[in-house]
Amino acid sequence: MDLDWKLCSDCGDDVHVSRYQAFCRLCELDRDYIAQTERKQWTVVQEYTKGAYQFVTATSAPTTLKQTNPKETRA
Repeated sequence: MDLDWKLCSDCGDDVHVSRYQAFCRLCELDRDYIAQTERKQWTVVQEYTKGAYQFVTATSAPTTLKQTNPKETRA
């Protein structure tokens, strides 16, 4: 039995013991999947082409993008 590997807490795949001891309980595929789903929930936009960058989540995107559109005509 090889003691250099532990099991992933999500899918049961192998995780090296050094990563496991560093509190990384998920395998590489599960970590990549979680990172991709987290990244799809937010973005960064620049306000008025010369302004500061803003952190935008999916719930605030319609309002923020409408307010930061430099080509929008305002009455």
